[in-house]
Amino acid sequence: MLLCRATCLSLLISMALAGTAHAAAVGREQDIVDLKLGQRVQVDDGTCPAGQVREVRGARMTDKGVARTSTCVPRYGPKTK
Repeated sequence: MLLCRATCLSLLISMALAGTAHAAAVGREQDIVDLKLGQRVQVDDGTCPAGQVREVRGARMTDKGVARTSTCVPRYGPKTK
């Protein structure tokens, strides 16, 4: 019984952490308020070619905060079996 509870608890914790690991998606770069170092945010503003989305990253620390870099990355749809 104790093993079952521990398994259920660890499963709940892993599901909660997996939900926060995905990159966030916004419509405009101005919507990114507080970008942290190493954080990735996908911006769907139409500036990249078809099938790609712009990814803004918190690249390095500067005197004024986190410096941003952006590149076009493939747009991944829902996984299919």
